[in-house]
Amino acid sequence: MDFVTAIKTCLAKYVGFAGRAPRSEYWYFTLFLVVVSIALGAAGLDQVGNFFSVVTLLPSLAVGVRRLHDTDRSGWWLLLLLLPLVGMIVLIVWFVRRGTLGANRFGDDPLQQARATLPPDA
Repeated sequence: MDFVTAIKTCLAKYVGFAGRAPRSEYWYFTLFLVVVSIALGAAGLDQVGNFFSVVTLLPSLAVGVRRLHDTDRSGWWLLLLLLPLVGMIVLIVWFVRRGTLGANRFGDDPLQQARATLPPDA
């Protein structure tokens, strides 16, 4: 999944907590949020930055839950963010790991079709 597709997917599924999100979707959307937030802060557009943060809160939560689903974990694990530092470290480790190959209890593998088209030695 490329950068633009990841952003479009996350914004289209802004309250879609069901299903799975591959690593690329999660990390590209996170990169988008960080870059836009830094740009708005550097431009001194604090009110616009606050509005952007509020508007992207649900899509951020949704893609985080879908990313946890991809690793075969419940979205409730996102509550680890309430534990300072430790919770964030645990979640980052989980978000960086490869998702479950094939279907899991949260749905089909979002990258299964892409893997099927790769040559066998890739």
